[in-house]
Amino acid sequence: QVQLVESGGGLVQAGGSLRLSCAASGRTFRFYVMGWFRQAPGNEREFVATISWSGGSTQYADSVKGRFTISRDNAKNTVYLQMNSLKPEDTAIYYCAASGLPMGTASSRYRDWGQGTQVTVAS
Repeated sequence: QVQLVESGGGLVQAGGSLRLSCAASGRTFRFYVMGWFRQAPGNEREFVATISWSGGSTQYADSVKGRFTISRDNAKNTVYLQMNSLKPEDTAIYYCAASGLPMGTASSRYRDWGQGTQVTVAS
């Protein structure tokens, strides 16, 4: 229903920052709950952050709270993930996802997924 394309990943030193973008195409983007997930080699995909359709509510994994900020611009059909104070354990492929359900952290709630963008934090 919604096509998602992530960008902004790359290699960064520990303590640095990156801003990921997720550009969406498709109708009714503004009514989708959006989320960011990540998956490191050998690990299961884990929840990072989610934001309501209006942008008025957000939720973060404890591991990134205070360091990452999710936001969205519905006029631009784009969701962002600002990542500060990056740590080596943040290294993963980051995925943008869209959900037609109320806010939640389970990956199964999200129907549409981007291809992912690699974030590597060196130390």
